[in-house]
Amino acid sequence: MSPTSSPAAGDASLSAARRSRELAACVGGPVVDVLVVGLGATGAGAALDAAARGLSVVAVDAHDLAFGTSRWSSKLIHGGLRYLASAQLDVAHESAVERGVLMERTAPHLVRAQPFVLPLTPLVSRGQAALAWAGFRAGDTLRLAARTARATLPAPRRLSAVETRHLAPALRSDRLRGGLLSWDGRLSDDARLVTALARTAAARGARILTRTRALELTGSGARIRDELTGEEGVVRARAVINASGVWAGGLVDGIRVRPSRGTHLVLRSEHLGPLPAGLHVPVPGETNRFVLVLPQGDGRVYVGLTDEPVEGDVPDVPEVPETDVGFLLDVLGSVLDAPVHREDVVGAFAGLRPLLDTTSPDRPGGAPRTADISRRHAVLTSSEGVVTVVGGKLTTYRRMAEDAVDAAVAARGLRAGPSPTASLPLVGAAAPRDLAAVRAPDRLVRRYGTEAPDVVALAARDPRLAERVLPGHPVTGAELLWAVRHEGALDESDLLDRRTRIGLVPEDRAAALDAVRGLVGEAMAGRAG
Repeated sequence: MSPTSSPAAGDASLSAARRSRELAACVGGPVVDVLVVGLGATGAGAALDAAARGLSVVAVDAHDLAFGTSRWSSKLIHGGLRYLASAQLDVAHESAVERGVLMERTAPHLVRAQPFVLPLTPLVSRGQAALAWAGFRAGDTLRLAARTARATLPAPRRLSAVETRHLAPALRSDRLRGGLLSWDGRLSDDARLVTALARTAAARGARILTRTRALELTGSGARIRDELTGEEGVVRARAVINASGVWAGGLVDGIRVRPSRGTHLVLRSEHLGPLPAGLHVPVPGETNRFVLVLPQGDGRVYVGLTDEPVEGDVPDVPEVPETDVGFLLDVLGSVLDAPVHREDVVGAFAGLRPLLDTTSPDRPGGAPRTADISRRHAVLTSSEGVVTVVGGKLTTYRRMAEDAVDAAVAARGLRAGPSPTASLPLVGAAAPRDLAAVRAPDRLVRRYGTEAPDVVALAARDPRLAERVLPGHPVTGAELLWAVRHEGALDESDLLDRRTRIGLVPEDRAAALDAVRGLVGEAMAGRAG
């Protein structure tokens, strides 16, 4: 396959029938080269990396694609600017390189340039403004060093007060000195990136098995349980990669993870008015920390995020404490003309960053703040030969996956060449000029790329599928049917909470549930579309 073409949609289709067939084939079946546990961005990336090298792959997850941390991000593909401030130059450069890979080669349909305005309010001193401007200029130097084109990411520039208010009308105009405009990469949806990775891996022959829990790992495979039937069995593998994120320590002894909670609020767009750009809102008392305001284009705005340590057992879905909500509203209110009240928050979500704990239990002065822990990733090989990858961040998932597969190949002596994923387009990807020529609404192209016309065709065959699932939200029945037939969605929670983000607002989720449940039933019975 040409490095500029994405895999055929038929080969990449994930469905309930394919899952059942492939699960039956691999349990108690022949030994595979690589077993990957975890289907977040890093795990799905590792499955793709190994399959693209010609290795046989089984990848399992106890829940759904992107069930954990990978769906709870800010949806940003960072260029590494924040790591320059802490002198993590290698991490900063790696982030900038991986951002360019996604935006220009592997997923230009999913990752676009996002403008941000940092408003220069009275709370931002001239010294802080100068420091921020120097940082944005340094970030542009990172872009250049990573060889990302200027056409992909425009240059930062200073804004007048009038220009700043034009890009962010909700800002308080009193004593506004202007603003600083910068650019970064932004995903249409982080869960959609994971879905594209999994489907591209499937097109390369990987067996992608959701609702399949790894109960016990060894260097030669895993005991697993089908969470739909309760049946247990064994998958044998020459190499095992543990990419289960914050849950990694529960599968391999000696892995210590310090989860850090990142919380976002969900607001209706009308509370902030039109937002042609996102916002960087400085956190009072911090020199290099901001709250982000992120317009989503679907009638919602995200506001985040926090960085707070989490103690105790790791939940499947983290709760959002009121302290996080209050903190974010307070910072947001410092720059707005009209305050956002607690009752205006229609949803909230939190993700747990899987930060590697490298501190000694008796470290003087206690453990450092999670905000200060390095975002470098680590690849660790246990005494039994299980390779665990932890740390890192969404932007660098591909490099993390590559390093994990490299370690597995080396540890087990597998015959495989170097990773080709830096130039391997994901399903739906195409060059920006080709994406511009796709005959489908731009919103669908940003989510499905070259497959967008196929989604449109479903609605053309059945007018019911052209209708919106929820008034005021753009998702249609055709998108849900596509997710069931091609993206591995097995039930309404997969559709509401991951293939779409309707479920981020509980009120919207409840309103859409019956319609979505009915469509799933029809699709599973083969009647829809």
